[in-house]
Amino acid sequence: MNDVQYTAKVHAPEIEPRFRHPRIFEVFDELQPGEYMELSNDHDPKPLHYQFMMEREGTFSWEYLEEGPMLWRVCIGKK
Repeated sequence: MNDVQYTAKVHAPEIEPRFRHPRIFEVFDELQPGEYMELSNDHDPKPLHYQFMMEREGTFSWEYLEEGPMLWRVCIGKK
């Protein structure tokens, strides 16, 4: 996924916790099919992945680019 052009980049720790997941979904929902966002976080965003599986089933791809220990980066694509 290194050759992917990201339409959006979101660094989750910069977003107030109560707005974090809604903001990430807002950015995702603005993507066009075939576009990607890069999410970076200071912990494994596994709970967000589960939320994507529940709320956007079949509409996204999820690939870890970096897996800690200080930074996690995920490429999230819109199908």
